[in-house]
Amino acid sequence: MSKGDALTIAMVGTRGVPAAYGGFETAIEEVGRRLAERGHEVVVYTRGSESRDKEYLGMRVVHLPAIPVKQIETLSHTGLSTLHLMFRRRPDATFVFNAANSPFLPLLRLRRAPTALHMDGLEWRRSKWGPRGKAYYRWAEQFGVRTADALIADAPGIADYYAHQFQVPTEMIRYGAPILESVPQGRIEELGLTTQGYHLVVARFEPENHVLEIVEGYRRSAAVLPLVVVGSAPYSSEYTQRVQEAAAGDDRIRLVGGVFDQELLDALYFHALTYGHGHSVGGTNPSLLRAMGAGTAVIASDVSFNREVLDGEGWFFTAPDAAASAFEEAEADADRTRELGASAQRRAREAFRWEDVADAYEDLARRLASGHSVHRVARGARRRAEEW
Repeated sequence: MSKGDALTIAMVGTRGVPAAYGGFETAIEEVGRRLAERGHEVVVYTRGSESRDKEYLGMRVVHLPAIPVKQIETLSHTGLSTLHLMFRRRPDATFVFNAANSPFLPLLRLRRAPTALHMDGLEWRRSKWGPRGKAYYRWAEQFGVRTADALIADAPGIADYYAHQFQVPTEMIRYGAPILESVPQGRIEELGLTTQGYHLVVARFEPENHVLEIVEGYRRSAAVLPLVVVGSAPYSSEYTQRVQEAAAGDDRIRLVGGVFDQELLDALYFHALTYGHGHSVGGTNPSLLRAMGAGTAVIASDVSFNREVLDGEGWFFTAPDAAASAFEEAEADADRTRELGASAQRRAREAFRWEDVADAYEDLARRLASGHSVHRVARGARRRAEEW
């Protein structure tokens, strides 16, 4: 296959486009539209979209239903998407997102459709899954390693995990960061906020996102600027209650719930003095990239993923007291805080470009279409007994 040949590329396993939910959907929209602009036929399987259009930004959209139950929503939609693919023209390359969807890879292999599986983060470490859910994710990881033609990791730490646990190679493909140069203040003024006049947290209320530690740390601090906490917890009412109790009685802390207005979110990221990022089990996190692209200084949970993405430029905490000190330092030295924000944006601009991400997906699609596969060496992979 020559470098200039147009490919048919399918993208399966997410909510699809238009992007309105998370990192996978944003990646599909940003990468898919660029691949379509380059002449490829991009087919995106979508569920739950308000739009029923069959084309979006040059991509062909296939709308299929899903069972609206947490444990099986993704799997039911991916199953239907796979069956749809089985009876349509075989794609040159298929990108399946989320290791949980690995049980459907044998059908794609039966169809002789070359497939890359995006492994995502260490999902089995998330608290929202009970013992059965965690066990399923650990099994699905290994099954995906053994079945896919290529494995995608979105951060060096994730690539290291699969190299250590399964002794298999991965394709390290990042996410991109949206770069914000200027955002009007009007939307934050609607909330009574001013530019550089508040700290921001945007996260689902789940223990591994450490919202509680950030709120507790802020409460212990002598910070003057308010803390605006955006997020909710669809599956964790007990944790939400703990966050609410930690914030109760402190007028500086504003829990505003979920915000799905992208224009307002952009304004909140852009005008914040700092962004508190507690995520600890993912790889390259889209929320962190969004703050970096907005030029906002970051106070992050001290895990290898976050340090690598930020290239060490920010404040890092492992406990509430360290978060408290970071809030105080950020307010006490505004010049340094602004420089940390500018450094984060430079890092985002140089290391997390959507054009580079699209290049990597296109290159992998061409290699898959030409017969590249790790299946021969990975099909007998077994997880190491020792933890990573």
